[in-house]
Amino acid sequence: MTAVTPYRSRLRAGRDGFAQLLRAEWTKFRTVRGWMLGLALAALLIVGLGVLFATGSRSSCSNGPIEEPCPAPLMGPGGVAVEDRFYFVHQPLDGDGGITVRVSSMTGQIRKADVTPGVRNVVPGVTPWAKAGVMIKQSTRQGAAYAALMVTGSHGVRMQHNFTEDVAGRPGGVSAASPRWLRLTRTGDTITGEESADGSHWTTVGTVHPPGLAGKVQIGLFAASPGDLTATSTVTGGVVTASRFAEVTAVMDQVGVRGVAAGGTWRRDDIGLTMEADGVTPHHPGGLVRSGGTFKVTGVGDIAPSAEGMPPERVLIGALVGLVVMMVVAVMFVTAEYRRGLIRTTVLASPRRGRVLAAKAVVTAAVTFAAGLVAAAVTVPVGRSILAANGNVLAPVAPLASVQVIVGTAALLAVAAVLALAVGALFRRSAMAVIAVIVAILVPYVLATASILPDEVSRWLLRLTPAAGFAIQQSMPTYAHVTARYAPAEGYFPLPPWAGFAVLCAYAALALALAAHRLRRSDV
Repeated sequence: MTAVTPYRSRLRAGRDGFAQLLRAEWTKFRTVRGWMLGLALAALLIVGLGVLFATGSRSSCSNGPIEEPCPAPLMGPGGVAVEDRFYFVHQPLDGDGGITVRVSSMTGQIRKADVTPGVRNVVPGVTPWAKAGVMIKQSTRQGAAYAALMVTGSHGVRMQHNFTEDVAGRPGGVSAASPRWLRLTRTGDTITGEESADGSHWTTVGTVHPPGLAGKVQIGLFAASPGDLTATSTVTGGVVTASRFAEVTAVMDQVGVRGVAAGGTWRRDDIGLTMEADGVTPHHPGGLVRSGGTFKVTGVGDIAPSAEGMPPERVLIGALVGLVVMMVVAVMFVTAEYRRGLIRTTVLASPRRGRVLAAKAVVTAAVTFAAGLVAAAVTVPVGRSILAANGNVLAPVAPLASVQVIVGTAALLAVAAVLALAVGALFRRSAMAVIAVIVAILVPYVLATASILPDEVSRWLLRLTPAAGFAIQQSMPTYAHVTARYAPAEGYFPLPPWAGFAVLCAYAALALALAAHRLRRSDV
């Protein structure tokens, strides 16, 4: 058998050779009406399904027998949705000063699932992020700026401020045999938190400069306990979570306050207290029992960021369907030339075959990015406006986060389409290529986010497969000091947005390299 050597031109490409290839590939794409209509269809599906989802989503809250719109999320100093529910024993502070206290014990109770119907199952215990300690707060208004030094149920001493910031101190809990001393000091606009095991030798936990805490503030003791978060496995391996009532009681003594008026009176405020349906009975109130210099403070709730509300990416539900259409178009953009025998003409016109594939990739990325950008830029604001009009609570997000969702979705569609193009060039058959990219991208995403698999399996799928790229759509940050289920089924990805997108880009680059290698080595 005689080996046939593929033709290679000895002519060097001109300086504008790649630009000419781009023009040629763009001309091919735009002159095929089906491909252009496919892109338009994909964009319309993204917009249409997003608007349909928003139109069908309605929400309201009960106020006794009355249904009314749900209140907007409580906002913290940085424009982040927050929870601000705790018991506060405080005095006014105007100028420099501080507070020192010994925390000698933390106990609590947690409601578990009822064993006997109708009989409350309450057991002793403290949740991991139950907290008690000292605080300086701008005012008693919910959402006001603050800095706090605390002992937690399972995470040792922490210094937190303005809901989102958290600094770890020494690990370990407290007991009568092993108390913790806490000291919080304000000097100008600087607040310093210190801890001690004996009240004599102090270690600095953190120094912060929160805005809003330089003038007259409230200083005192506090206690709070987020709900007990439990996870139950389903028969399919998924997880269902529930948060049940929990409260904490901290015993604090040896209280010393500096900078307040001599003989000042301790005030009590149950921050964020709500009422039962009758409008009179407090719902899980906190409290204070004082005996001489000992303060026994009981609190419920949390002081932390909140995940309440729909994030902007929820209205982009149609991106999955639009992505399938875009990947089909991308695959056909390359396989059509093999099916019609035109690929030989294409490579003869440009002997540097890798450039042909690169030009197709650039055109594919550009057109899908443009279509996706227009679709996302229309869907997000329109969909969120409809959701709000239907009484749904929207998660407040920073403008840059909304831009990330819109531009990131367009980039996700573009890179996924390039991956589909490369797989099409490898397989050279449309059906096989489309099935392959659906299995590689969409199947792992659906399995990971549909509460079908255990959380850890879902996380690994979204780390190792091209579906990691969907992380670019996540607008809600995660916080280590928040009691929450940060799982794919809840919209949280294991990789940061741009890291997940980088995984998808790596797959696309690898597939392009393999396709270019095959194209150079084959006799087309």
